[in-house]
Amino acid sequence: MKMPPHLTRDLGKPDAIPEAGIAKVAELLREGRLCRYGEVPAGELTQTAAFEREFATYIGRDYAMAVNSCGCALYLTLKALGVAEGDEVLMNAFTLAPVPGAVAHAGAQPVFVETAPNLTVDLESLDRMAAESSARILLLSHMRGHIADMRAVLDLCVKHDLILVEDCAHTLGARWNGQLSGTFGHVACFSTQAYKHLNSGEGGIVATDDTEVAAKVIARSGSYMFHEQNGTVPPPATLDAVKLATPNCSMRMSEVHAVLLRAQLPDLDERCRLWTRSHDLLRDAVKGTPGLTLIERDPREAYVGSSFQFVVTPRPPASIPNFIAACGARGLHVKWFGLAEPKGFTSRYSTWRYVEDPQSLPATDRILDGLCDIRVPTDLDAQDCATIAAILRDALDRTEP
Repeated sequence: MKMPPHLTRDLGKPDAIPEAGIAKVAELLREGRLCRYGEVPAGELTQTAAFEREFATYIGRDYAMAVNSCGCALYLTLKALGVAEGDEVLMNAFTLAPVPGAVAHAGAQPVFVETAPNLTVDLESLDRMAAESSARILLLSHMRGHIADMRAVLDLCVKHDLILVEDCAHTLGARWNGQLSGTFGHVACFSTQAYKHLNSGEGGIVATDDTEVAAKVIARSGSYMFHEQNGTVPPPATLDAVKLATPNCSMRMSEVHAVLLRAQLPDLDERCRLWTRSHDLLRDAVKGTPGLTLIERDPREAYVGSSFQFVVTPRPPASIPNFIAACGARGLHVKWFGLAEPKGFTSRYSTWRYVEDPQSLPATDRILDGLCDIRVPTDLDAQDCATIAAILRDALDRTEP
């Protein structure tokens, strides 16, 4: 009797930190200077400031501010844009919990926009919700690396006088129609959490060309009035205008995190290429599997495939836990966005019960009920992908509706 396929590698294991970064961390630990701010010689550039300059150059924005998470980056951005208690903020219904968490942290209320079949924001729903709400900010998540038609999004922002904030936690290095993700919005926020395209365990970045936003983010993140020690520094007059009126919320990035990121940034484009190669190998291996629908990609989207999504059809949601369990028994960890209660790194808008006036979003519900997700390492090979595809087929066969 033929044994069922089994995956022997951990798809969720991040790549190792480059040796140069490890050596620099050891040097920092010996010095003990782990905070990015302090009494340092004039003109000396800290590791975090150097990373901010390098990141701003990479992304093509005037200012980059390194903080302790993408969730904090989103919160700092919203406050810098003047979001106040009770304000409405438009955002994807399909995103992860730190995004509505940042809105709630800012004292505001999320207004969710429906999800299109390609997992991006539904443009008709966005048009309607922008007209019906009082929101002046669109917090757009490029969730799981899926980028909406950015020309159409920008047109709607102009139509409804919306400020666009991009959540690029999953799209660092990705492009829409040749333009880098994170350069469309007024502000962009990035993540350097362990499973993102740059890995410092935890971390985030705010990028913008707006001097006032940059000054407010620096002050609120907690610079202890060492503003000049940032890598990208707004004019002194702009900082002076906000520094005493902005609370210090202690959301800085540490020197250790910055060293890890500096070691990885030069290789980011190559890492993105490897991720997408792995993603496409897996897509080709899974394509045509009965009971699975793959997510369509727009040819204008140059994505970074660090995760892989598919929809289990036409099974009822009640049968999907058996499918997930059958995959897990063969070494393949599959996440499911249809869970009634959040688990691990998955969640859905209906579980964020701190949101007032919960919305009914039937289109998003239909998609999330069958939506599954697999992490993609940079070094998947054809055999790995064939094994994953065989496990998915075997698990589907064992959980027929």
